[in-house]
Amino acid sequence: MASVPSVSLTAALKLETHPRKRHSTASFPLNDKDKSVGFQKNHSLIQLNVVDAEEPKLGTRIESSYYFPLLQECIDRNLATEARMIHGHIVKTGFHEDLFVMTFLVNVYSKCGVMESAHKVFDNLPRRNVNAWTTLLTGYVQNSHPLLALQLFIKMLEAGAYPSNYTLGIVLNACSSLQSIEFGKQVHAYLIKYHIDFDTSIGNSLSSFYSKFRRLEFAIKAFKIIKEKDVISWTSVISSCCDNGQAARSLSFFMDMLSDGMKPNEYTLTSVLSACCVMLTLDLGAQIHSLSIKLGYGSSILIKNSIMYLYLKCGWLIEAQKLFEGMETLNLVTWNAMIAGHAKMMDLAEDDVAAHKSGSTALAMFQKLYRSGMKPDLFTFSSVLSVCSNLVALEQGEQIHGQIIKSGVLADVVVGTALVSMYNKCGSIDKASKAFLEMPSRTMISWTSMITGFARHGLSQQALQLFEDMRLVGIKPNQVTFVGVLSACSHAGLADEALYYFELMQKQYNIKPVMDHFACLIDMYLRLGRVEEAFDVVHKMNFEPNETIWSMLIAGCRSHGKSDLGFYAAEQLLKLKPKDVETYVSLLNMHISAGRWKDVSKVRKLMKEEKVGKLKDWSWISIKEKVYSFKPNDKSHCQSLEMYKLLETVLNEVKALGYEPIEDVEVIEKEENEERVLSSTVLHSEKLAIAFGLLNLPTATPIRVVKSITMCRDCHNFIRFISLLKGREIVIRDSKQLHKFLNGYCSCGGYGDNL
Repeated sequence: MASVPSVSLTAALKLETHPRKRHSTASFPLNDKDKSVGFQKNHSLIQLNVVDAEEPKLGTRIESSYYFPLLQECIDRNLATEARMIHGHIVKTGFHEDLFVMTFLVNVYSKCGVMESAHKVFDNLPRRNVNAWTTLLTGYVQNSHPLLALQLFIKMLEAGAYPSNYTLGIVLNACSSLQSIEFGKQVHAYLIKYHIDFDTSIGNSLSSFYSKFRRLEFAIKAFKIIKEKDVISWTSVISSCCDNGQAARSLSFFMDMLSDGMKPNEYTLTSVLSACCVMLTLDLGAQIHSLSIKLGYGSSILIKNSIMYLYLKCGWLIEAQKLFEGMETLNLVTWNAMIAGHAKMMDLAEDDVAAHKSGSTALAMFQKLYRSGMKPDLFTFSSVLSVCSNLVALEQGEQIHGQIIKSGVLADVVVGTALVSMYNKCGSIDKASKAFLEMPSRTMISWTSMITGFARHGLSQQALQLFEDMRLVGIKPNQVTFVGVLSACSHAGLADEALYYFELMQKQYNIKPVMDHFACLIDMYLRLGRVEEAFDVVHKMNFEPNETIWSMLIAGCRSHGKSDLGFYAAEQLLKLKPKDVETYVSLLNMHISAGRWKDVSKVRKLMKEEKVGKLKDWSWISIKEKVYSFKPNDKSHCQSLEMYKLLETVLNEVKALGYEPIEDVEVIEKEENEERVLSSTVLHSEKLAIAFGLLNLPTATPIRVVKSITMCRDCHNFIRFISLLKGREIVIRDSKQLHKFLNGYCSCGGYGDNL
């Protein structure tokens, strides 16, 4: 029973050199062979504050128990140097023959991160019991050397040592860290062979192990086998379900736990509240909060953070803020929850104005955190960078980049990827490229973000070359990666290349095409004027097109004069979004362009019957961290006269360059109680925002504007000419995509001219 023939990874695991070189115990002077050597009172190198141990008198023989409080303080205070000195004294006094003392010393070196010294002490042990093996195993796992831990476990079995339940739990942790499910399965087989898989601690470890590999059914099966389930068992299966996308099942297990008479702890309640966040079940979350107070966890910061995050996700901003302000202790998790909660509210907001407000609040919260002296972590930076991405807040993003450098987390791959994404979405492709190249290591997500960024900025060849580099270094692409690749082909009109990559995705990487892949092909054919082929792609899809595809088809048909197909696409879009005002506007403009005035009247009548909402056209620009918002025909700003005068001047100048105004019918929002009107002379909000930027930003500074709805053809064409006239870089993020204008060209490849 001491060895396991079924564990066969010995040949596959090769011993690696230790990453850190440390001084060995051989460097200690061993001149004095007298075992009665005591510590000198004037010893200046060992400064340990040990209450339980009295200074032995010089020449007095000491007991082995004298070392334990000293060594324990080395663990508590992470004193590796002092531990070596005590080790030297242990050798001098002859207690290096004491198994218990030396095993404890292995633990000291392990906890201090000096694994080479720990292993040397282990190698010189007079004999080895299961505690010694387990101590060194634990040290390797805790010091991020899971491969060495597994190699040591194999040696333990070969030596005939019988592992304890705790040992096997540590081995399963090593398998998780090494991402080796196969070795973990061998350990599981060992547990079954010796009939210990029903043990509580073993079952808990198995359940946690399988959960980390997203094998939820195996995790639940391991849980059910446990004979005596404790609170850790229940908590493990509850969190496993939630972590693997089964929030409802998580809550079901919690109910079973209560029915079984098991009292939850604060970690159980935190996991249940996480499930409530996923399902947005505010009522149940409030009940869990009440239960936590009843059980004595009302002051738990974990519970407060969880319930606060639930309030934020469910839109209870005032309640979340009250809870936050009433907390006596604020830790980093609290701040992260508030920042991430407001960031999440941007995705759940009813409109872009509300989303902008939530994002601005998140940035303000981050600044308060930073000024408080608390050090943000990678989760903080990732959340706040995503906010900057959504707000196109490049200035704030650059400041946060500087703070990341000072905080020392720039090397983290998550933060690096978030930086690349932020610069891409803010229209700064050069800084995104620089951040990508400076990353010490890159994941598939990092590569994908950069490829997508190149495609978004119309740099198709760079995107395709980077994709080939990604394949060359052995990084396997996913669905999103191929969306970026196909988008790059679409922007450049590379039909043959697009079809090649579309086939490569399916045959070589076994990736099934999804809606976004087909959308790229459709967009490509529309840009090339091959409208019928775009509709052929729609017919070949295995699912119904979404609103994005129908919108693209409407724009393409309108641009290339395919009015019949365009009307058909508009009808299909109205079935998906029956009260979408933008769709009605597109339909109206197509009828007007075709001179079908009877149909124009029918659409207007239908809009009244359907009670179509108002077109909420908003744009905003951020200057020196202050946000300025604009509506169509907005005259409420103090610089309105200068803005309108500037636009009139610019309009005359760009007409000389070839700009021709395009009059489209627009449904606009006037004052609060006024009726909806149809107008062909709307001065759109992004034009006003750009005029404000031209007046208030330095000449070389790019202008960045966020727009709540899709930019119309006239505005897109007009801004192209402004970028040429003024030599300015202008970035517009509308509801569909990012447009970067420079020298008369747009990164969308002319797509905006077809809207």
